[in-house]
Parts: sequence; structure tokens; C-alpha cells
Amino acid sequence: MANTIILFLTLILNFGSNSEENIPEAPNDSITTFYLIRHAEKDRSNSENRDPALTEKGLERAENWTKVLKDIDFDAVYSTAYKRTLQTAKPLADLNKLEIQNYDPNKLYDAEFKKATLGKTVLVVGHSNTTPYFANAILRQKKYQDIEDSENGALFIVQVQPNRSATSQVLYIN
Repeated sequence: MANTIILFLTLILNFGSNSEENIPEAPNDSITTFYLIRHAEKDRSNSENRDPALTEKGLERAENWTKVLKDIDFDAVYSTAYKRTLQTAKPLADLNKLEIQNYDPNKLYDAEFKKATLGKTVLVVGHSNTTPYFANAILRQKKYQDIEDSENGALFIVQVQPNRSATSQVLYIN
């Protein structure tokens, strides 16, 4: 029994050492802001194509995001490695003179990502399922569900305060 308790405590302590407690706090006045969007309209003409490009309407929406977010000075732009997300991210990355950085949708808001984005303003382009889950991971609560497959204009804005409290809102852009 004592060995079981020691093993359990060791696991907890090791798990804790990889937690956000190892993430440095942002300067007192520094807020981390995430703008999370789903990729624009994708080409659905071939149902077997797992990596379709954007449609003409999707390319227009990607450009429209530059009008909607033109006054935001992004420090970083992240996208999954799919054509549709990269094409959605590209106009805003170009506007801000930034390289698009890939993220793994299976590792949402991990310690490395937290550290890299601390105190920054970040655009994250994802999918109907990853975008709300990314927002949930930042918020540390299950607030948002999957985006409807027909919805390409949802904008999640999540702000993390220096004390790690977080707030969010969702806007819908046509």
C-alpha cells in the first residue's frame, strides 16, 4: 500500500512539473490575446480529398479577414498544415509581415505554445472542431462546442491576463 501511495505522489509531482506553473508569468501589464478562426470555405467537389484548397468564396473570405483584423498588430500567426488553413492564414500573415507557424491540433495550448505566445497577440487558424477546443483549452473550461460545418465566419477572441485568468467572446463575421 505504501508503494502505491509513493507511486501516486510521484506521478502527481511529475505531472505538476510539466504544468503551467513552469510557464513564466507575463509582465504585470502584459495581456496575451488570441484570435482564433476556422479556415474559410473549402472545395468540397471531391469528398475523398482530405486536403482541399479554398474555393473562390473562401479566398475572398481569407482576404476579408485582413479588413476585419487590419488594426490588430499580430506578433505570430499559427495554422495547421492543411492547404485550407494555410490559405486562410496567409493574407493576415502577409499583412503583418509574419511567417506562418504550424501547430499540431493534437497538442492544443501545451506548455511550449503557452511559453511561445506569452504576452503576445496571436492569430490561430484551425478547423470546425479544433478552433473551439483551442479556445476551451486556453480558458481551461468547456465553454464552446464544435462550429457548424457551414460556419466559416466565427471569430473567437480569448484574452489571458497576467494572473492567468481568461475571458472570451465570439463574433460572427459575414
